[in-house]
Formats: sequence, C-alpha cells, structure tokens
Amino acid sequence: MPLTNSPSVADLNERSREILRLVIDAYVETGEPVGSRTLARKLSSSLSPATVRNVMADLQDAGLLYSPHTSAGRLPTDAGLKLFVNGLLEIGGLTEQERLDIEARCASSGRSLAQALEQAGEMLSGLSRHAGLVVAPKTGVPLSHIEFVNIGNHRALVILVDQNGTVENRIIDLPPGLPAGALVQASNYLQARLVGRTLEEASTEIARELDEHRAALDELTQRVVENGLAVWAGDGSSGNLIIKGQARLLDDVTAIEDLERIRALFDALETKESLLRLVDAAEASEGVQIFVGAENELFSHTGWSMILAPYRSENEKVVGAIGVIGPTRLNYARIIPMVDYTAKVIGRLLG
Repeated sequence: MPLTNSPSVADLNERSREILRLVIDAYVETGEPVGSRTLARKLSSSLSPATVRNVMADLQDAGLLYSPHTSAGRLPTDAGLKLFVNGLLEIGGLTEQERLDIEARCASSGRSLAQALEQAGEMLSGLSRHAGLVVAPKTGVPLSHIEFVNIGNHRALVILVDQNGTVENRIIDLPPGLPAGALVQASNYLQARLVGRTLEEASTEIARELDEHRAALDELTQRVVENGLAVWAGDGSSGNLIIKGQARLLDDVTAIEDLERIRALFDALETKESLLRLVDAAEASEGVQIFVGAENELFSHTGWSMILAPYRSENEKVVGAIGVIGPTRLNYARIIPMVDYTAKVIGRLLG
C-alpha cells in the first residue's frame, strides 16, 4: 500500500521501517546505492527481491528514498535521513571508558575556559573523524588591554585581553593609505575607553562618540577604530566560534561534485553569524538538535549535516553549543550520544 506524503514513523509498517533502516545503514557505511537483491538477503523476514522493490518504490513515492540514476539502487533523501534519526534510530550509549575519556580531555584544570572549549572541539573532531565546532560563551569580563599590530598586506592583528587574563586575537582589514601612527592612535583611543568595561559597555559608548564626531580622530583612524570594534561587537556579543578539524571534511570528498559542495560548505562556515544563530535553535531544545542537509539554509545544497547540543551555565541558561559537522551519512548512532555527553561535561565545568 503506497505511503502518504511526508510520513511519520507511525505511517510505516514494520517491513517498510526495516527496509528504510537497511538502506540508510548501507548509505552510512559505503555512500553507495543499495539494490533490492542485497536488501532481500539482509532482511530478518523472507521477502522476494520483487516485493522489496515494491516497498522501495513506495518509500520513494513518499520522498524517503531516491534513485540517483537508472539502476535499481536507492539512497535516502534528507527527509528519509531525518525521519530515521528522529524516530527509527537506536542510539547507542557511550561506554564507561568513552565517558571517562571525554571528561579527561575536557577537564579545564590548569587551562582557561577558552582552552578547554578548544580542546573539546579537537576531541570531538578526533573521535567523530569530522569537523568539531564550539560556540564559546560571552564572558562579560571587563577588559584590561587592546592593541593593534600591523602585520602587512593592509591587515592588522587586534589583541584583546580581559581582566582574567584571557587573550583573543583577530585580524581586520586596514584602509589604504593609512598613516604610520594611526594604529597607535586607535589603540590609545580604545584603551582609554575599554579598560574596566565589558565589551558591550565599551561598544555602546564608543559608537555613540563616533556617531557624534566628538572623537579627535582623523577619518582613516576612525575607520580603524570602527573596523576593530565591529569585529568584537559583531560576533563577540553572541559568543566566539571555534571550528576544529575542517580538513577532515575533505576525507569524504570522492568526486568533482563533492569538491563543489565542500567549497559551498567552507563558505557557509565563514558566515559565523549563520552558525551562531543555530544556538537559538539549540536553546529552544532540551537536547541534541540534528540539522540534516538542505532542511537548514546554512547547509542548503552542500550535502552536509550538523549535530548540535547546547551547554548551560550553573543557572541553567544556555550559553553556548558544541557539535559536529560532516556529510549527511554521518554515523548518527555514535556521534549523537558523544555530542550530548560532551555538552553535559562542558556544562558541569561551567558550574
């Protein structure tokens, strides 16, 4: 019996669920289409290849499978993967040793929170064999120092230090024809207004001054101040994005069209505001969020997915998120509990 459009797990009978699961298992393992004869040999019940083909056709009509070419083999659609992850996946738990390993590698003893979060991103990248990402919380700690350092090619390194000693470095573009003393003047101007204030407080005051043209700065120096301030106020107010293991994404590139998709993904990763907005989605959830393929605008047409879990401060407020980015054929059963447990460990560290 054909399935309705946009089915739920309840719409699938046991036979359809098993065949969908086997197609997805094969896709996760090999990335290749699977045919009815192969599935018939793997089924727990005895079905002919013809019967399996009929079930696969129904699943294709329902938008859960598709045929990439004229062969009889099928692959899961993004909708099929999402249905599988949400309702059919039997998520395995972590072993005691895996939990201890995650706790040890996230432990912040002797390290700053930023270093612990960076280590967590590297750890997830290593364990999942994909790219790990962390959205670090905004600290709200008053600042103690800011400095611009010319690094050539019309760029400058902005060094920011808070009163806890945490150092952040970012690079900005400089306007052409910048006088030699402009960076020193910009550093002095910001230093006088940033010290003892949080970045948010300082940004408000400096933006007001610049708007009212009360600052004794020439036009080029003012542009340096504005550019440097925008770097911090733009994404620093929502947290800092740490991405580890981007090179691992290239491990899954198998064809020229994959190269085009990976370029699109790297472009998406550069759009930090888009990633940071996903924290809002995480905040609305109690647990892990899975963004499969084109269902999220960030990964539209890239063939990639993200597993994301929020972590909370001691007052149970969501302050950041941690996750894994990889191809849609991620090993969801392994990575989901890994991301979930790491987020809980980070939350305990914050407490």
